[in-house]
Amino acid sequence: MKQELSYAVEIKHIDKLFRKTNKIYNEAISFCVDVFEKNWNDLKDLSLADKEQYQYSDKLIHSTKSNKAKYPEFDKKFHKLPSYLRIAIINASLGYLNSYHSNLNNWNENGCEGRKPTLQKNLHKMPVFYKSNMYKDFKDDTIKLKLFINNDWNWVQVKLKHTDLVSIQKKTNKDTKISAPILEHKNKKWFLRFVLTDNVKLNSKNYKEQKVCAVDLGINTDATCCIMKSDGTILGRKFINFSSDKDLITHTLNKIKKKQQKESPQNTSKLWRYAKFHNDNLATKIAQSIVDFSKENDCDVIVFEYLNMKGKKKGSKKQKLSMWKKNTIQKIVETKAHNLGMRVSRICACNTSKLAFDGSGEVLRGSKANLNTYELCKFSNGKIYNCDLSASYNIAARYFIREIQKSTSEREWSLILTKVLALGKRTKCTYNTLLELNKVI
Repeated sequence: MKQELSYAVEIKHIDKLFRKTNKIYNEAISFCVDVFEKNWNDLKDLSLADKEQYQYSDKLIHSTKSNKAKYPEFDKKFHKLPSYLRIAIINASLGYLNSYHSNLNNWNENGCEGRKPTLQKNLHKMPVFYKSNMYKDFKDDTIKLKLFINNDWNWVQVKLKHTDLVSIQKKTNKDTKISAPILEHKNKKWFLRFVLTDNVKLNSKNYKEQKVCAVDLGINTDATCCIMKSDGTILGRKFINFSSDKDLITHTLNKIKKKQQKESPQNTSKLWRYAKFHNDNLATKIAQSIVDFSKENDCDVIVFEYLNMKGKKKGSKKQKLSMWKKNTIQKIVETKAHNLGMRVSRICACNTSKLAFDGSGEVLRGSKANLNTYELCKFSNGKIYNCDLSASYNIAARYFIREIQKSTSEREWSLILTKVLALGKRTKCTYNTLLELNKVI
């Protein structure tokens, strides 16, 4: 499968070097947006994918020996503009106009509901540096970029952060394609963002030979993992919990709450950035721990619950639910797992925690079971067990039940259903159901 990863490399000891280049780039885009909008009736029917739009647009603003531009002001205003930078400017302008007119058509088709899309000419884009024409290869932690400096377009050598380059080199091989870098400005620092494209081969083992890592993501315990084989053998368990990081986020949220009560909510923007940074960092740590545990146990698949929690949150834990980065964790794990050749799968989350893994029925949690913590639960047979661990068993079991059903004919499956009644509804399946299914098979 094709995998794309992006890496930002910091440019060291830079302050105002890119300002003039960035200013010219955005002025050129504003000029092109204005010109292309005036000629949109001619452009809209041309294909963007086949570069017909680009070729027509280029002829509008750029004069050659065989073509006289309709708007020669572009060449006069942006004298000696590198040809590859002009390509980036035209593509950025056409991309924005296609998006704008698509949104405008959708707005008209929906009966003009909501706010009408407006045409923006100041897009605040960052330039793309195409290879050879705009940038030259790395050499001793440096790179050469063509920039507008001293009233002309000159090659400038800039120093890159060594550790960022090392991390890129670790992820690349002879088949990896590195895209043209895009300039970024973030937190008063300048970066070059590269996109690495690689073909990754994922394992294609039969479910009988697979080992899966089932993950139950939670708010109290960050992640509970178990390693399971198709016959129900449990090979390992792990509780992942970064309590100190969560305490730091909670402490910051309490600071925000107190400041909002005393002052205006607008004065808490810095604290919110601080909380968001640590929350994103926590998600990265959790994801890395899940992948490391899966790698240690030579897993072939990582299984998650499909968690869809759209809509307004209610109750005392609504802020915790809003800050919970469950989808971010899954995306990071998916990227890292694919890089190692592991697959990622998701199952329905309904009743994974509600049903006991031993098939004894629904569980009781917290005060309903006379327990001081919500992490433990009581089965109907009186057994006390960790609720998240029980859920992880059920998650792995449902994955294998689905794989077994895929590889079984409908006639054979209908005979199995008569012997294992719990298989009739997937949301009622537990770890015990998988054991019964294996006995029948």
